[in-house]
Amino acid sequence: MELRNLRYFVAVAETRHFGRAAEQLHMAQPPLSQAVRRLEAELGVELFTRTTRQVALTRAGEVFRTDVEHILKAVDEAVSRVARFAAGVEGVLRVGLTGSASYRQLPALARLLKREMSHVMLEVHTEMLTPAQEKALIERRIDVGVLRPPVRQEGILHRPIADDPLVVAMPEQHELARAESVRADQLKHESFIMYGASLGSVLNDAVVRTCLGAGYYPQLAYEVSETSAALALVAAGLGIAVLPDSIRSAPREGVVCKELVDAHSVRLDLAWRRDDDSVLVRNLLEVLERNDVFLEGVE
Repeated sequence: MELRNLRYFVAVAETRHFGRAAEQLHMAQPPLSQAVRRLEAELGVELFTRTTRQVALTRAGEVFRTDVEHILKAVDEAVSRVARFAAGVEGVLRVGLTGSASYRQLPALARLLKREMSHVMLEVHTEMLTPAQEKALIERRIDVGVLRPPVRQEGILHRPIADDPLVVAMPEQHELARAESVRADQLKHESFIMYGASLGSVLNDAVVRTCLGAGYYPQLAYEVSETSAALALVAAGLGIAVLPDSIRSAPREGVVCKELVDAHSVRLDLAWRRDDDSVLVRNLLEVLERNDVFLEGVE
């Protein structure tokens, strides 16, 4: 059964007139009448009653018209959708993020995509540290990553989107909770909650460098794999955590965050595969460029 014959049928059903339907379809009337006759023969059903004055749908024709209109609408939507997909304005964008990027960068990215690429769906993979995102990119399990450099895998391009200062997350009853800011040397005797050493956390490296600059090595109390878990332990009064400033975007009950004035900052980059030929990824990069998301002059 040809789609064009279904369109012919709907045109006649709408106009109730073969001549007007033929004009609407930009074709001669005899071929239109013949096409509808062939359709009726194929179905073994009379779709129209015909007189010299009018054309009317039979009851079977009414039922068939309803179903055909749904079919044609679905076909038209499929054609439009595949065109949007090929143009990179529809599809699923798989994004990997570090835990802290979920607090500020993920909402910002989601809002931007909703405005600029409204037919694109986000598939979000959170709590992925840099090594895990690099592996996922190379294995094509994610399309882009929001990670902290350095990037060690070959074949990955990346550009900076944020430069986060570090803050100290502490229980609200902590003696420094009312201070304007905190220095690293004031944390010498604190119990630190940090990411597991085997995870290869760039943030851990920044925390250790900051503490060593103040003359001591951080005293590890608990290892976690997720930022949310670190904040939960802080809220429970089990220690402090040095984390990116972006966690302030989602305040946690029982946790107070203070600026760590002499700390190293931690950069956040958007990363993608060098050989990725996806139009969707290319369009995303153009949107980010157009909206000044990438930081200039940051090495």
